[in-house]
Amino acid sequence: MFFINLQVLPKYFTTMYSSSFEANTLLVSLGLTAVLAGVLCLKATPAYVMALSSNIPKPDSEKCLRDIPTHVLKRLTPKSKACVERLRTCQLDRPDLSRQPTSKLAAVLVLLYEQAGELRVLLTTRSKSLRAHPGQTALPGGKADEGDESLVWTALREANEEVGLPLPPTSSNIHFITTLPPFLSASQLLVTPVVVLLSSPPPLVPLSSSSTTTWDSSSNASPNTPPNSSSHPILTSLTPSLTEVDRIFDHPLEAILDPRLLLNKGESLVDVGEDWPYGAGDVYVSYLFPYRRFRLRCRVLILSDIYLTNGAGSSNPSDVRLDAFDGLIYRMHRFRTCASPIKGLTADILISVAELAYGRKPVYGRYPPDSSSGSSSEDADLEGETYRALVRRRMEENERAFAVAVEKDEQMRLTEKADGANGSAFLAST
Repeated sequence: MFFINLQVLPKYFTTMYSSSFEANTLLVSLGLTAVLAGVLCLKATPAYVMALSSNIPKPDSEKCLRDIPTHVLKRLTPKSKACVERLRTCQLDRPDLSRQPTSKLAAVLVLLYEQAGELRVLLTTRSKSLRAHPGQTALPGGKADEGDESLVWTALREANEEVGLPLPPTSSNIHFITTLPPFLSASQLLVTPVVVLLSSPPPLVPLSSSSTTTWDSSSNASPNTPPNSSSHPILTSLTPSLTEVDRIFDHPLEAILDPRLLLNKGESLVDVGEDWPYGAGDVYVSYLFPYRRFRLRCRVLILSDIYLTNGAGSSNPSDVRLDAFDGLIYRMHRFRTCASPIKGLTADILISVAELAYGRKPVYGRYPPDSSSGSSSEDADLEGETYRALVRRRMEENERAFAVAVEKDEQMRLTEKADGANGSAFLAST
């Protein structure tokens, strides 16, 4: 980059040229050349934004969230504490995302907190006015911005925009636990789950077993908290974004692994209707429980009221081949809640978090069989290896496209720099 003091140019050029017309013409030409050089520099910037931003020292989001203090862990029940420790110490293959275009990255916040002795997760129902996934359950989150220092910050920023969750260091009650490897969305985004713990003071009033909390943006009144819900000041102050979120609610994390716990603990669930448009007759007993069918029938019938992998009108329509996933067979899980059903990518993320936290598999079949290898349903697609291979393939495609874009912009920058130098030499020779 170079700078020209335009104030001294007139005097200098008028001494060199007897004609004021020539001096003014040259001054204008050099001025246009300087402006053009600045524009070209700015034009060459976007391709390098991702690479450069990773080299700029910025505050660490994880440090802003602080380590979980000892007194916070002591306040948890032994079961919840063990879950947090498993998540903190889990060994995961987290890929390097530094060479991925920002436009392909997203993050969601998995906000866990303990209530009535169990871990619960914060969820939202997307506004029905949105073009993408209206009225569906989602974790707070969204696409990465160029100015985000990390994907951890992306998740926190989006949660602040969607539900008003305070950003660090404003709140010292939000503690970083871990990040999971990215998931692939149907829109080809690499979505990184960011797991955090919301610490809270001891409850001032006894909590009953039915402790579901909901906030509704359709009401003009401030969000209210049912008497039996958490009294944490952050949760009671959350406000749904009028343009993005219809409802804020929570769900027991362990019930993602075994939905029958919802019935055992008396959780409030929506009636069959708009929020649970699946009939109780959609039973997957013949697919997921191929043996001892008669003895398990009663239990599975009860489970089908709150969890589904099958839908009406087909033997197993929830196992579908998706073009967006290169023809991969994808299993759609649906969980009944106090609000909108948990399904799709949100369900996939929560199943992974719950498996890591509780150290066990769900009571249902998580993955479909791998038809390409001729495996049976019990093989369960080698625990989703086909899906993980798809994610790796998308990352490699993104990296190649990113490298081509960088090389193309570099060549364009060098060409334009050479053209600018030739133009300056021509002006200097006139």
